Amino acid sequence: MPRARLYAGERLRDLRRAAGLNQRAMAARLGLSVSYLSQLESGERPLTAAVTAALARHFPAALAGIEGEVPARRLAALTAALADPAVAPLDAEGVARLAVEQPDLADRLVALHAAKRAAEERAALAEEAMTSSAGHAGSGARLPWEAVRDWFHDAGNYVDALDRAGEALADGGETFEQRLTDFRVTLALDPADAAPLARFDGRVLTLAAAAPPETRRFLIAHRLAAIAFAEPIAEIVAAAPLVHDEARRLLSIGLANYAAGALVMPYAAFRAEAKVVRHDIDRLSRRFGVSFEQACHRLSTLQRPGAEGVPFYFCRVDMAGNITKRHSATRLQFARFGGACPLWHVHEAAAIPDRILVQHAETPDGVRYVSMAKGLVKPSGRFARAPRRYAVVLGCEAVHAADFVYADAVGVSHGQAGAPTPIGISCRLCPRSDCDQRAFPPTDRTIRVDPATRGVVPYAVI
Repeated sequence: MPRARLYAGERLRDLRRAAGLNQRAMAARLGLSVSYLSQLESGERPLTAAVTAALARHFPAALAGIEGEVPARRLAALTAALADPAVAPLDAEGVARLAVEQPDLADRLVALHAAKRAAEERAALAEEAMTSSAGHAGSGARLPWEAVRDWFHDAGNYVDALDRAGEALADGGETFEQRLTDFRVTLALDPADAAPLARFDGRVLTLAAAAPPETRRFLIAHRLAAIAFAEPIAEIVAAAPLVHDEARRLLSIGLANYAAGALVMPYAAFRAEAKVVRHDIDRLSRRFGVSFEQACHRLSTLQRPGAEGVPFYFCRVDMAGNITKRHSATRLQFARFGGACPLWHVHEAAAIPDRILVQHAETPDGVRYVSMAKGLVKPSGRFARAPRRYAVVLGCEAVHAADFVYADAVGVSHGQAGAPTPIGISCRLCPRSDCDQRAFPPTDRTIRVDPATRGVVPYAVI
């Protein structure tokens, strides 16, 4: 059946204004002329399949308010499925027309793509089984910290009730110290070299005097959040499908940390400032009095429905290549265990602290990303104890390069980027057959060994 004409000028204009874009910027993002966008907004022209496809690509959460919930979900899912390089390419207008004119076929294609992703996840679980410690061999259980990490990942790294509560408390006008006093909690400093970062006895919060100011401020916010939001935190923990008591306690701490981030970097103010400075981490750190890592982590949580920020991935990698924090609001997913792709610039950043590296990369599914990585050092406060060294990385899909200041360094935001670096998730999950940096063959592919021929690795992936 032919596509019904849909005039949505007012809703399109409201979407543009909510995104903080003028007509020229909005037209550039959607691939339209300014005059054509103006005609759409004034109701002179209906939305075409091509325009709908562009909206699905750049504003998927808002499309439901324009087209309706079910058609919008179908188009977004179909667009994602047909973006897979394993599927024959189809132009955006063709995808939108397929979703409208053959919805049953579209739903079947989405289901097939979901089955493919499920098979890829089973490969990831195979990697987990190979790399898990002997402590859970045969049990299929996750360690408490793994269960909590996965809980936040499944929640999209956004907890609405705590985020809004933290933002409301931050708007109260009092300092965090004054708020703690309202709960009859006093502060103290411990000058001892080996003092823990924080210690709380129910009445006094004692902080390590050697901790940096932004760390002490965050620790105060954490304790304030744990007290002020004890009830909603307890409700969330009670509803979480966690097996171990240690996991529940870790989740309580993690939720208090999340709420502390909302206190120190309130959602609306932080998101607005991030847009103004094009997500410049150093400027955000100074503006909100937080560390570089805290600002990166907060950017990865800006997924409030109707007020989403740029979808970022964020992770922290130690000197051995272990991923100790991870979250992705993008299509890029991290290996559950072990290290990341050796071609990823985060490894170089870990070895060179206080220097920002930028990379334009492409994953095996054909999606291109721009990422920023910086090596950080946390001093121990004494010579006898080695400082902590690691790197953090923050990245987004290349379509958002104009909103990411670091993309300027590799020309992506100006359309002048060179060939992207081909990266994978981890060697065991990467299908690339021509990578000189491969450490292991992929778990779901066979290999061929030819004793007469020797390459960088002693086998060929087939």
